Formats: sequence, C-alpha cells, structure tokens
Amino acid sequence: MALLSLTASHHELDLDALERLSAGAHSIGGSAVAACDVITGAVVLATCNRFELYLDVDAPLDGTGVQHATEHVARMVADASGVAVDEALASFRTRAGTEVAEHLFAVASGLDSMVVGEREIAGQVKRALETAHADGVTSSTLELLFQTASRTSKKISTQTTLGGAGRSVVALGLDLAAAELPPWHQVRAVLIGTGSYAGASLAALRALGCDDVRVYSQSGRAEEFAAARGVEAVTDLVAALEDADLVVSCSGARGRALAADAARPGAERREQAIEHVLDAAAVVRARERAAVRAGDEPEARPTVVLDLALHRDVDPRVADVEGVLLYDLATLAAHSPSIASDLVAQARAIVDDATRAFEETRLGRAADTAVVALLADAERRIALEVADVVALREADGETVEPDEAEEIARDVRRRVHADLHRAIVAARAEAVEAARAEERAVVADAQALADAAAGTTPPAHPGPVPEPAAR
Repeated sequence: MALLSLTASHHELDLDALERLSAGAHSIGGSAVAACDVITGAVVLATCNRFELYLDVDAPLDGTGVQHATEHVARMVADASGVAVDEALASFRTRAGTEVAEHLFAVASGLDSMVVGEREIAGQVKRALETAHADGVTSSTLELLFQTASRTSKKISTQTTLGGAGRSVVALGLDLAAAELPPWHQVRAVLIGTGSYAGASLAALRALGCDDVRVYSQSGRAEEFAAARGVEAVTDLVAALEDADLVVSCSGARGRALAADAARPGAERREQAIEHVLDAAAVVRARERAAVRAGDEPEARPTVVLDLALHRDVDPRVADVEGVLLYDLATLAAHSPSIASDLVAQARAIVDDATRAFEETRLGRAADTAVVALLADAERRIALEVADVVALREADGETVEPDEAEEIARDVRRRVHADLHRAIVAARAEAVEAARAEERAVVADAQALADAAAGTTPPAHPGPVPEPAAR
C-alpha cells in the first residue's frame, strides 16, 4: 500500500487554471475507486483555492501500478473538467509517503492557505473525509491520515496564536470592503448563497455590526437559510441590489453548473459559457433604477462586490460598471497579510511532530504482517520443541504431568522469545525501509509523468525528487 496525493493550488496555478481543472471535482474520488483497481481509497479536498486528491494505492514495488493510477486519475480529471490530459497531469504536484501527511497537516492548519492561518480550511478538511466516508470510498489509512490532520489543526489552534493572527478569506474581504463602505451599522448587504461560506459571511457581518442583510439563492434555499438565521430572503436579485452597499457572493452555483456540463458527453456539452450568478447587466439595471429613484439627490454610494467563489459567481465585467468595486479571490490573495515567522515556525514544528508520529504508526502497520508471521512461526517452534522434550522423556519411561509440561513450555518460550525480539526488531526495520523505498519509487515515477506532460526532463530515477517549479 502507498499513500499518494495529487495537489493543485494557488501556489502552482492561477485561479483561472485552477477553476478549469476542478470542474467536476466532487465526483472524482468515487469514480477513481470504482474504475481503477489499484486505488483502494480516495478523498477529494476542493476549496476556493485548491483541488487535491488523496489516494490509497495498492501498487507493486516498481511503481507501475501507481503510474497507472496517476494517469487514470488525470484522465478522469481531464474528462470532468474539459482540459487536456497532459495539462491535467502537468497541473498536479505529486507526493507520496511522508510528504503526503506533512502537506495535508500543513493545509489543515492553515499554513498552506492563501490567507495564512485561515480557520475555514480545518472544517473543509473534516468535511472532505466525511463526504468520502459517506460515499464508502475511504480506507483505514486515509481515515487515520485525515483524522490526524484534524487533531494537528486543533493542537496548533490551542498551542499557538496562529488562528488568531490569521484572517479568514471572508474577514479579509470584509476588511478590504470596509474602506469604501459607510459604518457597518449603516451598511445594507446582500448575501448570495446558502452554504458554509454564506453562513461564515453572515456571522462575520453581524460581528462587525451589520444587521441589514438579505439573502438570495438560485437554488431556492434562501427562505430556509434566512428563517433559521433571522434575516430576510429575497427572490428578485436586481431589486435587492438597488440599495445595496455590499454584495457578498459565495454560492458556488456556477461551479456546480460547470461540473454538470463537464459530465455530459463531449458532443452534448453546451458551447455557450455557463452564466454567472451575478452579471454586469443586472448590476447596471440596479444602478440605473437606484439613480432614477434618487432623482436630484446626491450620487448613489458605491457598491462593493465580494466574489468568494472559486468558480466565479460574479461576471468580471461587473468591475467595469461605474460606481462598483469588485474584489475576487485574486484580489484577496494579493492583499493577504504576512504572519510572523516565529509563529509559523511554532506551527510547523507541531506539523513535523505529527508527521513523524503518523509515519511511525503507518509504517508500523506495514511491518505488522512480517511480525505476525514471526510470531506464528515462533509458536510453531515452541509447540514442536515441547512435544519433542515430552516425547523423549516418555520414551525413557517417564510420565510427564500437565504441570511439568507447562514448565517445559515456559522454558522453551523464554528462550525462543529472546531470539524473537531481535528478529522482530530486524523485521520491522526491514519492512519500514522497504515501504520507504517503495514510496520513493512511487513519487519519482508519478512525478516523471507530470514532468513529461509539462515538457521538462525528469531527474534520474531513483534519485531524490526536487521541488517543482511554479507553473
């Protein structure tokens, strides 16, 4: 067994490329397990700035099976997203073994986020495992990996101030918007979406003192969302925008539409672009209506639009509408604050400790088969030696009572177990080194595929795999 991860994030790709790649992301895990015989478990982590697949691969030592799994998953991603297979391969950073755990633990702790120290990612990691578990596509190793990631995130949260120093994507967006808005208690806000990000956005707005929030959803869930949280649901988005100071859009509806369209056979895919939840024409109409209503009053206040969806909810041309400021994820990334290096170092040390502990547990499992075989062989030796001693004494005319037989067995067991301890230590060391060697071959083979797809020359196998250049 080998742990393998294929990861793409804002570090390697611009958000446009990441958006294309991750269309249909949520179907990949189940499809990979069902369609590829060497993949025994899969968890997909898809957020506003990353698309990552964690795989448990039953692969031969030479890495051929892992190559097959990597190519197979890349083809599935390509089919689901509409990108070329070579582009899909080249977009992912491949990790195996220790690197998989170290990366996921850093991700879950907010160390790898667009906004370092963000808090939402811990919940997203937890939900990724829950989704895979509900779909029946996890493995015991992946369960342990993701549960350890969540525990590591909690440990960093309680033992450092990283979570307090970091800003969530929502909080950072609201900070940027505040410079162009009235005092928060006067702000009229429209929230587009009813998912977890919408809930986080509403909580953040209320914490700032903004209570005038209306909710819109294309899915029809706005009324239920609003009723549960004591806000107003709206069905006419343009009318709601007329007097809005702030629009926060995080529905992900366009992402779901892109995924559904990508799932169609090639000939049936729509040629026209998937519509945005909020387009420029709607914003123009709203601004015009507001101007007519205002009459001779001073010019309408600016409208700030925050688009927090990876698959943009908001048409980028909204930024061209007079009086409108649009902040999207790329803008937020550019304004992400730095976190003190000593604080990051504290969190990294916790991640490193968690990684070592996880690897000891996981590689210990890899040695279990060898240890079980040694124990079974030892019990056979003990039984045979005791039987031989008893038979020899009975051949000499002695009667061996049960308590005497037990004493003989204890003597033999002590001697055999003394030798067994040394054998178990050696077997564990050999099994662990074999597992590590397999993983080095796995990551080298898988990275070679990505390098070939990117048009680069891979390093000589089986040498160490260098950090890939940012694409």
